[in-house]
Amino acid sequence: VQLQASGGGLAQAGGSLMLSCAASWSTFRNFHMGWFRQAPGKEREFVAAIMRSGTGSSTRYADSVKGRFTISKDNAKNTVYLQMNSLKPEDTAVYYCAGTQIVWAYVHESHRYTIWGQGTQVTVSS
Repeated sequence: VQLQASGGGLAQAGGSLMLSCAASWSTFRNFHMGWFRQAPGKEREFVAAIMRSGTGSSTRYADSVKGRFTISKDNAKNTVYLQMNSLKPEDTAVYYCAGTQIVWAYVHESHRYTIWGQGTQVTVSS
């Protein structure tokens, strides 16, 4: 059981990046998926989540990224994505994808997630 994140890198403020996270297990469609991030010296924080059924289903976003980031989930490809637009320097962090089967109401809580990817660095320059 593994999550492999990719797509991080360096972007200028106002630019865009797309993160991908590929799952290795066959029951990926049974999991809500989330993205979290951790900046240096700060706690890990919730970014976005999508319901198990995938793109077109319910999503949830942190206020700080609402309107700029979009989460999507392709169950046929066992992959979850995070499209990040209008990037700001404060978006700089290590981004983690994660999977959970907890009830939807708790998807913003990192300790509810049982499967974590290795993290990918996103750096936004001003």
